[in-house]
Amino acid sequence: MNNRSIIREQIRETGLKMLGSGLVVGTWGNISARVPGEDLIAITPSGMNYDVLQPEDIVLVALNGEVKEGERKPSIELPLHLAIYCARKDIQAVVHTHSAYATAMAAARKPIPGAVEDLVQIVGGDVRVCEYALPGTAQLGANAVKALEGRNAVLLPNHGMVGAGTNLDEALKICQVVEKSAKITILAQAVGGVVELSQEDTAAMRDFYLHKYGQR
Repeated sequence: MNNRSIIREQIRETGLKMLGSGLVVGTWGNISARVPGEDLIAITPSGMNYDVLQPEDIVLVALNGEVKEGERKPSIELPLHLAIYCARKDIQAVVHTHSAYATAMAAARKPIPGAVEDLVQIVGGDVRVCEYALPGTAQLGANAVKALEGRNAVLLPNHGMVGAGTNLDEALKICQVVEKSAKITILAQAVGGVVELSQEDTAAMRDFYLHKYGQR
């Protein structure tokens, strides 16, 4: 398979994992990834169930928003994904979910504090809430990019969350860790609230994740 086919299949598989993890229901949420060696991204189509999605349903789009390959209409959140890719050369994949606990924090417009070690390792600190804008707009993309500075996740107010990583596996893992951390934050309110990690400890753990974690 060529790179386009590989990325399309990986996005299809990620959609099934996202659905199976309970991070979305129905057709909501969306997934994209850069196509290696090309100025293209592959993105899920609008309004299609993940459990029936086929690789050919994944749309290939240039960074200027022009559809290059595919018969389907791309996700309404295409401007959000494109804004992140254009602003962050380090990002290779974006996963947008509507998971319950992260969305609860987003609806309350409260950041998820950097109080859990795996969160600060993979995200880089707390998960900020960006300024509100209507879904599907370029303004939402611009607002998300601003809140993503130095981070790999952002809460979209009254909407959901976005995880952005070096590949699809990492982007999905970010969403899972953010959802778990949002749940912990909400549960911790019953026992007095969370205690955030220091900036020094957060920086040390982020550096460990980036340079020493895993099989290198």
